[in-house]
Order: sequence, then C-alpha cells, then structure tokens
Amino acid sequence: MLLQTPETMPQTPIFSSMLGSSCSGQVQPDMGERCVDPVYQDGNIVSGSLEALIERLVPTMDYYPDRTYIFTFLLSSRVFIHPHELLAKVGQICIKQKQQLETGTEAEKAKLKSFAAKIIQLLKEWTETFPYDFQDEKSMKELKEIAHRITQCDEENGTVKKIISQMTQNLLMALSARSQYQEIREKFRQPVTDKGTILKNKPQSTQKDILSVCCDPLILAQQLTHIELERVSNIYPEDLMQIVSHMDSLDNHKCRGDVTKTYNLEAYDNWFNCLSMLVATEICRVVKKKQRTRMVEFFIDVARECFNIGNFNSMMAIISGMNLSPVARLKKTWSKVKTAKFDVLEHHMDPSSNFCNYRTALQGAAQRSQTANSNREKIVIPVFNLFIKDIYFLHKIHTNRLPNGQINFKKFWEISRQIHDFLTWKQVECPFEKDKKIQSYLLTAPIYSEEALFIASFESEGPENHMEKDSWKTLRYKASLAHGAFADIHRHEIASYALLCTQLTVFSEP
Repeated sequence: MLLQTPETMPQTPIFSSMLGSSCSGQVQPDMGERCVDPVYQDGNIVSGSLEALIERLVPTMDYYPDRTYIFTFLLSSRVFIHPHELLAKVGQICIKQKQQLETGTEAEKAKLKSFAAKIIQLLKEWTETFPYDFQDEKSMKELKEIAHRITQCDEENGTVKKIISQMTQNLLMALSARSQYQEIREKFRQPVTDKGTILKNKPQSTQKDILSVCCDPLILAQQLTHIELERVSNIYPEDLMQIVSHMDSLDNHKCRGDVTKTYNLEAYDNWFNCLSMLVATEICRVVKKKQRTRMVEFFIDVARECFNIGNFNSMMAIISGMNLSPVARLKKTWSKVKTAKFDVLEHHMDPSSNFCNYRTALQGAAQRSQTANSNREKIVIPVFNLFIKDIYFLHKIHTNRLPNGQINFKKFWEISRQIHDFLTWKQVECPFEKDKKIQSYLLTAPIYSEEALFIASFESEGPENHMEKDSWKTLRYKASLAHGAFADIHRHEIASYALLCTQLTVFSEP
C-alpha cells in the first residue's frame, strides 16, 4: 500500500461528468484565480508558462494535482519538452521541497513520508499511462535518480523502496511487451502494404471465398470487431499526440529527432485499407452475377451488424470497399441488389456537414457505453481516420502559445479529452468468442491490387465506353507481363504473411 491519505491525495476520475465543456483541473482554493502565471478560469488552468505548468504537476506537502491535469499535462508536454528533460525538472523541484522539509520543524520532517508517497504516486501514474516516455536511457536515469532521493525519506522500513522496485518492474514489463509487439509489427507491415500488388491475376475459381468460411453476417462482424479491438489496444496516447508534436511547433525542434518512430497508427490505417480492398476483391472475383449479387448483399448485412455493434471503423471500411470504382461500375450486379439497407448505411456515413449523421451515431454509442452493464454494449470503435482528423484540426485551428508567450493549455484540455475518450473505448474487452479460422482468412486472404480489381471487374461486366475499353486493353497487357514474374513471389510472400499473422495473433492472446 502507498503511504497516502484520501485528504492529501484525491483520486478523482479522469474527465468525469463534472468536466462539462471545459476541463477538470482542480486546484487548492489558495492557489486560485489570483495567479497571473498560470492563468485560471473557473478553477481550471487555461494558460501558463512551461515552468509554472511543471510546478502545478509536482505535489507538495499539502497538494496533489488532479488526475485530469496530470494526464493532460504529461500528454501535451512532449510538444514543448522531451520527457527526460521534464523528469529532470521534476527531480529538481523534488530536491528543493525535500530539503525544505528536512531543514524545517520536527512536524515538517515528520511529513517527509507523506511527501514521498505523493511523489511515488505521481511517478506511478506517469509510468503506467505513458511507459514509452521511459524508453531511452536518459529518462530511466532521471527516474532512478528521483527514486533514489525519495527512498531516503523512508530508509527505516524500506516500504518506499519496495514500492519503487515494483513500479520499475512493471514499467520494464510494459516496455518489453510493447517492444516485442512492435518488432512483429515492423515485419508485419511490409506484407500488408505490398500484398495487394503481388497478385496481378485473378486466383483460380476453385479458391474459397469469404462465404465458404463464414456465411453469417453477425459472426463476421463480431470477428472484425475482435481484430479492430486488438489493433486499437496497441495504440497509445503518445502515438496519437505525435499528430501534434511532430508538426510545426517551434518548441519541438529539440525533441523531434529523439522520438522513436512507432508504426501503430500506420498499421491501423493499413488494416482499414486492406479490409476495403478485401471486400472489393471478394465481390469482383465472383464470376456469376447471381453469386456476385449475393456477395454484395452479404457485405451490406455485415456492415449493418458492425454499425449495431458500434464498430464504425469496419463499417466504413466495408462501405469504402463497395464504393471503389471497380465495384461501383458493376451496374448489372447492383441492379439486382436490394439497396435499401445500403442506402441507410451510406446515410449514416454521409460526409456532408462534417459527417453530422455519423457523429450523432457515435455520440449515441458513446452514451450507451457509459451506462452499459455488459462489454457488448460498451463497444465504441470510431472511424479512425476521422478521429485523427479531428485532433489534427484542433491542433491547426488553435495555437500552441498565446500572444503573451504562455502555453494555450485550454487547447490541450480539449485534445486530451478526445484522446482519453478513445483510450476508454479501446480498453473494452471483446465479448465475442474468437474464431481463428475466420480471422485467419480476414488477415491472410490474398487481395487484388487496384489494377487486378479492374481486370476482374471488366471480365465480369465488360467495358461500356471507349475510355473503359482503352483501360481494359492496357490492363490485360500489363497483367500478362506481370503474371510470370510474380508467380513465384506470390507463393513466397503469402506464406510469409500467413506466418507473421499467426505470430501476431499468438502474441496478442492473453
């Protein structure tokens, strides 16, 4: 147990209902509105110098920062300062406060243990929420130095030392797990981006399709949700903050080159693209119109089930796949499709008014999640590229600093609120039973390149105008040249890709 008391270490929920449209950065009354730096509004910090904001982060004998402030500042600080530099400044403030307590009255000296507990709690929240801040030697060195000084506050029974030891062990385990996953992802991402180009010709008609693996739209939607949540679980708040910290911040020139590049955002975006191309492939490769119509209607039903679950990302990917030109041009096929359900789905994803319909549906799913009694009702998987764009525009619309040079902290409250919502959604445990056979197909089934999709589309329903006829001739010629060159590569790459997918699945299982 940490050495703490509820009175001195409030643990309010992050972004609780009291947050409203503003933020939750509770401060002590005597720290209130009178301060010029930082500036408060309704008890919340809205701007301040970097130094003042760092001081608000570090606990004192009588003060512990609210969890919302800790999360928001640690998240946004990387725009202005490298984590190891921030740790060094926190350490310096700790030394000063420790020295003041040691040279004070006997009553103040007795509070050393309480002060130490608060510093440990801050470090614990930091290492648990942003473990990747400690990936380099400089950050680990600063962490160890702070821990060493705090340990001296409780040398008699060694309680603090044990807590710090456990915290460090948990941190190293988190870093190791993330490193292993990223090593697999590093190998995994290349086949993902290339697997559409290695298949230049249609596979044999005897090859199985998605309907031979899973003919139930609900079950396929559930398996897609499994894959989505697995990938989302490996996106971290600092990954999302790269959208801001890797842009045009003048303060970031010091730390930009030190940040280790991660591929989690790119890998998740690749999954969206691959799912869209898989849907298009499954439709275009069907030779008979009746079966092709059935395939289109099947994916419409899958997208609808994804919507009902709250899996908006897979839903959007499926709709995107069906709206690709090689699929959209199949007029004879679409004329046989019962499109009423598809029209409803497209209405939800209508881009007009900044995707107003989708945002209304997302808000409804988020509200359902907050009051849910089961994991089934808690699932919220937003359209990821729209989520990223929202953060990007928040960053571009509002400046990092105000005209007086202070950090525009109000901007970072809003960014961190959106990121925290995403983190809450990604922690939901998938309630559906995993079907490895279906997931293996979704992850490893060969998909067509854009050229191959058009070839299959033209073979199913011939070109209708001169432009399409010219394209058809060009594509057939290129395909004939590529067929021999890519035959051997196809077999090798697909085998390697399947192996990597197996490794990834095994690693992600509890």
